[in-house]
Amino acid sequence: MKKLFTLYIFCLLAPVTFGQNQASTGTVANPPTEILWDKYGVPHVYGRNIPEMYYAFGWAQMHNHANLLLKLYGQARGRAAEYWGMDYLATDKQVHLFNLPENARKQYAQQEPEYKSYLDAFVKGINAYAQAHPNTIDPSFKRVLPVTPVDVLAHSTRVICLEFLAAGDIYNALQPSTPGSNAYAIGPTKSASKNAMLMANPHLPWSDFYLFFEAHLTAPGFQAYGASLIGQPVLNIAFNDNLGWTHTVNTIDASDRYELTLKNTGYLLDGVVQPFTRRKVTLKIRQADGSFLTQPAEFLTSKHGPVMGEKNGKAYALRIAGLENAFLSAQYHKMALAQNFKEFEVALKMLQNPMFNVIYADREGTIFYLFNGNVPKRSEGDWAFWKRTLDGSSSKFLWTQYHSYEDLPKVLNPKTGFVQNANDPPWTSTYPAALQPDKFPAYMSPQEVRLRPQRAIKLLKDDASITFNELVDYKLNTGLEAADRILDDLLVAIRQYPDPVAIRALPILQKWDKTTNTQSKGAVLFVRWLNKLDRNPFQTPWDPAHPLTTPDGLQDPKKAVALFARAALEVETDYGALDIAWGEVYRFRMGNFNLPGNGGPDQFGAFRVIQFSQTPTDGKKSFAMGGDSYVAITEFGPKVKAQVLLSYGNATQPGSKHIGDQLLLLSQKKLRPALLEKNEVLQNLEKREQLYMQTKQPGR
Repeated sequence: MKKLFTLYIFCLLAPVTFGQNQASTGTVANPPTEILWDKYGVPHVYGRNIPEMYYAFGWAQMHNHANLLLKLYGQARGRAAEYWGMDYLATDKQVHLFNLPENARKQYAQQEPEYKSYLDAFVKGINAYAQAHPNTIDPSFKRVLPVTPVDVLAHSTRVICLEFLAAGDIYNALQPSTPGSNAYAIGPTKSASKNAMLMANPHLPWSDFYLFFEAHLTAPGFQAYGASLIGQPVLNIAFNDNLGWTHTVNTIDASDRYELTLKNTGYLLDGVVQPFTRRKVTLKIRQADGSFLTQPAEFLTSKHGPVMGEKNGKAYALRIAGLENAFLSAQYHKMALAQNFKEFEVALKMLQNPMFNVIYADREGTIFYLFNGNVPKRSEGDWAFWKRTLDGSSSKFLWTQYHSYEDLPKVLNPKTGFVQNANDPPWTSTYPAALQPDKFPAYMSPQEVRLRPQRAIKLLKDDASITFNELVDYKLNTGLEAADRILDDLLVAIRQYPDPVAIRALPILQKWDKTTNTQSKGAVLFVRWLNKLDRNPFQTPWDPAHPLTTPDGLQDPKKAVALFARAALEVETDYGALDIAWGEVYRFRMGNFNLPGNGGPDQFGAFRVIQFSQTPTDGKKSFAMGGDSYVAITEFGPKVKAQVLLSYGNATQPGSKHIGDQLLLLSQKKLRPALLEKNEVLQNLEKREQLYMQTKQPGR
């Protein structure tokens, strides 16, 4: 029978007298569900049962991100322009083009009763928080309330399928900051302690739906620590006492853009005119005075997928794998619930996540890499072929099935003792390689390995006994692989083609440590020069026979010196000195914090990726806009230990002191211990909330 939940909230602010803490003394037989908030704004949820745990998880996300959370759900509903005006009309049209709300309703109906109860509880926690704390939420975002489970499912599909998987095809160009990630799993043969270790390190923009929320979830039979993308009802990257996993954005091609030849009111397919499916929606647009305009919109769908637009007598349709997947969140719950690799693999085989590599480690010493996703079965062609706009007039390019789990590239416990991914193809998931491209369809993945993945492998491949602290140091490495490749060539070229300005700047580069640490002098100069070079400045191109040492050398040394002289003049003009420190120019700024930065651009082979950007008001300084997001380094010994960091802090809600409060650690190249034991949490307690969720039968 349907349960009615009654909520009573008691908030006790730290400091807490532990002797009066009933839940910690064991004097209460059935203690309430509670959230212990630590000093970095991380919720440690202790649920009486799993539904109440997820209830508290929804409550906690609202506590730290209410405005953002409601904005994202409003967009997923396709009514954002109705709530907030014309600026949101484009996202509304996209949501309706792919019919996300209706698809989400179907997905909700498909949920098994157990997981449906978890999803319902998560949503009830969101709405209960809004009811209990209305004054903390911007009035404009309250228009979205109440949130429904359908909103959550539509949001998940929008983010994973549209904004990650198909973004390149939808926007037909690279985004300003391309999502990326690093990951390591170290096996016992390469671990100094003989315990497996895992490093999680996604690189995403520091805003909007890309933000992570760090949390610790515990209930009878369940315990996991990790992070979820804002609005997701489960942990997306996590570990428990026995195992852990992380994701990296993989080189999967699971969306395709088709060019359709229009004829009459339809399009040609195998010489026959096919009708479009037409769907009409009336969109409401809020005006500044609170009134509304209405705008009718018609959305066309072909056998290939929704039609993105028309141009010069052609229509362009997009086919995205995994849009129909209904059980992504249920799969994540089962991954976190697993206690060994066999149980974890059962969850993976659901294949509800249409993309993202999986890197895994556990207490038994198992390490694993999976090129995960819904890879379409295709009739012909290689990866480059399917990245192009396809001929939609032939059904031979219209895929209808996915490859099975057994078909996907994967590496289990390699002799090398490690697996890794830094957004490179699966063929370099360990080194020497355990996978060969010719054993898989040519469209599965490209082959070229960029500079950052090469650096990822080189950092640890020759270390036969990696300690936990060494793994932390590898993660925090700020060196530039591009400097290792061509700095020496530049120094030779400057002597070969002497330019007065270049000669004057030469000693700075000679003394530079090739890193982007806050005090590094020479990095600003070198990166300014790199940004002036051609897209491919190397003399020797990447060679699969030498995957970790190519590309290399300068293609045009004379031109390189001229560009370096120009870069040196610009740096001197902008900052008054050629040897300006990296952290003086590149900054971490958020909330009340403005600190020296470190880390560098992905395209130049920085393992610690930070994407910096200038705005018109920034002068000549650049501020971090993305890159290193959530970091978790975990060792699976008899007692699991972990160090973590959420670069931008665990909150966005106005007035929270946790906006940017971890930037100091980021600037200092430090992590913080994950608080896994309740006594540790209590020693670092900021606030306690007790959530009593009592059930009552209808009519009683």
